[in-house]
Amino acid sequence: MATERTFSILKPDATARNLTGAVNAVIEAAGLRIVAQRRIRMSDAQAKKFYEIHAERPFYGELVGFMTSGPVVVQVLEGENAVARYREVMGATNPAQAAEGTIRKQFAQSVGENTVHGSDSPENAALEIAQFFDDKDIVG
Repeated sequence: MATERTFSILKPDATARNLTGAVNAVIEAAGLRIVAQRRIRMSDAQAKKFYEIHAERPFYGELVGFMTSGPVVVQVLEGENAVARYREVMGATNPAQAAEGTIRKQFAQSVGENTVHGSDSPENAALEIAQFFDDKDIVG
């Protein structure tokens, strides 16, 4: 198994409910290390660029609006097979379908307000990390 990095966002619904510490505890209990973390207010331009893959989808505008509606916490996570591990720990996008003990089962309010984002591949993780962090920001 390879040590790798993945990207995580604690979304506005999580920060509004002060869940950063609780979500971080689940991440760390899963064996992932938080090697960089920053609380930011995502700009409209950042959100549009980050979610540009969904630009043609009907929910794109609502997604951009949601992600800019309040602070988010962007993170770099590190560990064995971090991308797959974090996706497992996040749980299904729909919290009603998420497994017990996952972040979304415990904390998500709906499909739209589902608490966290995680990269879907090592390649996308590298691209997503680069949008918010420089190498000097990552302590690992």
